Amino acid sequence: MARKIKVIETTKELQAELAKHKAKGKKIGFLPTMGALHEGHMTLIKHSNAENDITVCSIFVNPTQFNDKGDLDKYPRTLEADTKLLQKNKAHIAFVPSVKEVYPSGKKKSVKVDLEGLDDEMEGAFRPGHFAGVVQVVHRLIEMVTPDSLYMGQKDFQQFTIISKMLDNLKMATKIRVVPIVRAENGLALSSRNVRLTKEHKATAPIIHKVLKAVNRKKYQLTVKELEAYALKRLAKHEGFKPEYFMLADGYTLKPIKSTKKTKYLIACTAVWAGDVRLIDNMIYKKPRTLKIFTAKEIS
Repeated sequence: MARKIKVIETTKELQAELAKHKAKGKKIGFLPTMGALHEGHMTLIKHSNAENDITVCSIFVNPTQFNDKGDLDKYPRTLEADTKLLQKNKAHIAFVPSVKEVYPSGKKKSVKVDLEGLDDEMEGAFRPGHFAGVVQVVHRLIEMVTPDSLYMGQKDFQQFTIISKMLDNLKMATKIRVVPIVRAENGLALSSRNVRLTKEHKATAPIIHKVLKAVNRKKYQLTVKELEAYALKRLAKHEGFKPEYFMLADGYTLKPIKSTKKTKYLIACTAVWAGDVRLIDNMIYKKPRTLKIFTAKEIS
């Protein structure tokens, strides 16, 4: 008979459960999510299960990282389906705290971390306050779970870079593991927001990946400005699609670059509105041979 996943709502119960495993020397892997889980999340589960004894997945729609209340209200909430998916993929604990549990009286404080400008570019420029909320909630969840390893996806490139900086600056014991983007057969990056795409937009959305690949092929043929302009023009050609940005950046600093040839860690990041759904994606065009935060399966 398959082991039944534990669904836990309070920090007290969670820590009591994990204390039993830690007393036996077991390692804890942790995935912070906002639910509406998909195969991308399940890939993180598989990595955590392979490297740890116990995998905890939190499902918490964090209000402090939404700068648009309308976006918060529309965010899909599918707890029953999420729990079944976690059970099927052999996660051990689903942690589903309330807002009051995560932010009890006196705890809703920002985390002071020098992000060295990592939060100013790309998403930061268009979603003020977003990364302050992300840092706040991930820090709080790590306090509650105290995992050995934290698993995040490459799709949120800026987010995992910022969380890595937070862990380093605060000298937290938790190590970060980043797993490559999981895509549908047509190239669309899997995302919880994809469920809100119309049939027409879902059919068109793979253009984002196609443009990322096209820019990669041209990265040494055109200037940075020409590459970005080319990408934005192609993305804007499709009905209902409105690109917010397409940026070539240094993967370490997330700052704009001047030359693709001289950049050792070269990434492209983009955000595109498909109707009223905002999609993000990225591609690593060039990277150093070793990046400590990545899993054994290198990002390609």
